Amino acid sequence: MKIPDAPLLPSWPAIARTIASHTAVWTAICAVGALGSYRDYVGQAVHGYGHFLLRWLAYHVPMIMLGCGLSLALSRRPPLFDSSRRSTVIYTGLLIFFLPLEWLYVAFCDVLFRGAGVTLAALWSAFLAMPMFSRFTEFAWMSGTVLTMAAIGNWRLARMREAGWRRAQSDNLNLQLALEQQRMLALRAQLEPHFIFNALNAISALVRTGDGPLALSGIARLSDLLRYALAAGARETVSIGEELQFVHDYLALQRLRYGERLRFAIEGDSEAVRHGDCPPLLLQPLIENALRHDLDSHAGEGDIRLSFALAGNEVLIRVCNPLQPHATPNPGAGLGLQNTRERLQSSSKQASLQTQRLDGRFLVEIRMPLQVA
Repeated sequence: MKIPDAPLLPSWPAIARTIASHTAVWTAICAVGALGSYRDYVGQAVHGYGHFLLRWLAYHVPMIMLGCGLSLALSRRPPLFDSSRRSTVIYTGLLIFFLPLEWLYVAFCDVLFRGAGVTLAALWSAFLAMPMFSRFTEFAWMSGTVLTMAAIGNWRLARMREAGWRRAQSDNLNLQLALEQQRMLALRAQLEPHFIFNALNAISALVRTGDGPLALSGIARLSDLLRYALAAGARETVSIGEELQFVHDYLALQRLRYGERLRFAIEGDSEAVRHGDCPPLLLQPLIENALRHDLDSHAGEGDIRLSFALAGNEVLIRVCNPLQPHATPNPGAGLGLQNTRERLQSSSKQASLQTQRLDGRFLVEIRMPLQVA
């Protein structure tokens, strides 16, 4: 995950906040240390607590500067310590350049607080006479400061990367959702003109036969169907009961065209099934497919069956029609079943659509979770 670059130089308010925060932390540390030094001289009445606090603060000015420098460097380059190699280089550089200067500064403070004249000879003498414990203490302070800033920097970097990852995940999910919605709209756009075209075919067949009253009745039924198709198309789900009513209205329109040849049976449409939800306009393409491959392929009577069954938390929907061995082929464009399958998979990963030839019939079988609308 790429971390966006910070401004080339921190703003003055940011620099001021950094200096203030590090000064406050080191003042608290020095206050505790000065209290210990003061207690060591209790009863001697040599100096007050303020003297010891001032000395501790003076001795630790380089540590304040080091902490501020590392903090500002991390604000410019958050991955400063995310590489062990880079961390080693930084730490080695501080050992070589910063630590000797730190020791020299401590020697300067020793000369200054003793009240002796600050000369190069006195400074060098104090530097050479510095106890090994004092050198180790300054080394420990420097190491602790670097380790603390590295830990804080890596923690901030981890937070930034996590926030960036979450933003990327959110953007990716929003993009997938937008693409899925566009895909669903495209499928519906393919479905609705196809449905309208076939409904108009049914009415035009009545017009050609000169049956005006039935044609007007068909137009009225088509108007009702279109109102439902438009309303349902704007929803994510509808109840199976609503879809069944739409199927009844659609079949009533088709019966104007096919007459008594259209034989249709519905089984298993219990209350539990009717209250389940499903994608809108789910059943009509299956019925239309059955009509296309049954009644449109021969001159005899049809036998289309729609059945529902509950299997645990799933509802099983079957649509079947007889296969006529000598029927005229009517392949169609194949959009009905394909679109229905894709819409099902878009609505639920557990939903499926299978087709098969069974006992001289063509069977379409849908399985999907039973959810209350």
